[in-house]
Amino acid sequence: MKIIHTISELREWRKTVGTVAFVPTMGNLHAGHMSLIEAAKQQAAHTVVSIFVNRLQFGQGEDFDRYPRTLQSDADIIAAHGGVDVIFAPDEKELYPNVIQQYQVNPPAIAEELCGAFRPGHFRGVATVVTKLFNIVEADVACFGKKDYQQLAVIQGMVADLNIPIRIVPVDTGRASDGLALSSRNGFLNESQRAEAPRLFYHLSRMKTAIENGERDYSRLAIETVTDLRVRGWLEVDYVETRNALTLKPAASTDKHLVILIAARIGTTRLIDNIEVIL
Repeated sequence: MKIIHTISELREWRKTVGTVAFVPTMGNLHAGHMSLIEAAKQQAAHTVVSIFVNRLQFGQGEDFDRYPRTLQSDADIIAAHGGVDVIFAPDEKELYPNVIQQYQVNPPAIAEELCGAFRPGHFRGVATVVTKLFNIVEADVACFGKKDYQQLAVIQGMVADLNIPIRIVPVDTGRASDGLALSSRNGFLNESQRAEAPRLFYHLSRMKTAIENGERDYSRLAIETVTDLRVRGWLEVDYVETRNALTLKPAASTDKHLVILIAARIGTTRLIDNIEVIL
């Protein structure tokens, strides 16, 4: 397993191999990332994992500076799970040599809703760095988790609109035994917050069951969830939304493939989750 830090070395390696599957990450890896890597290994002869904490997707006051940089332990975790061909771990100067990224990828208006409404510029930063990584790695396939459902939709739309020759493979959300979606940010939770955090998935599951049983008043379901979370001490509930799973537009009563999305803050940690509903 190679750890490569420069674009030039990665490109030289890429010339020597066949099909490549790619998993972009910001490091601080957990079991959810391992699921992505395992999915990638099924898609191509070779696998590349990138580890890069992307400043462009963090807003003012967000946790860029405290986001864990754990390259050695990440490499050990990957090796313990069978390894990959390459870990691409550039420093910031390698990926952004001019400090300021003058040319950026602006996603469409849907990226300004949901998480985008609370994290201005976030998806522009994601789309920009992912485009750069796609151009560097030149993979045939890339795996993205469904936990970041809006991000997945943005990447899928970007690849289609910009004719990027890569196939995007969605991977189901990894969860702890109590239902909490696996996330690097779970490490910021204290014991009591960690015990409370699975309530997000509880409410998603409750809303899914109600919809499957015929409920179509999505606003009422959302209000019930928000009320419960606030009573239990969640500081902010950014949104609870039922959307069309294919377009991310607000769900109509006739839609058959839905996704319920939630974002809320417990303590200083912002958690997101979602669940699909197929009628």
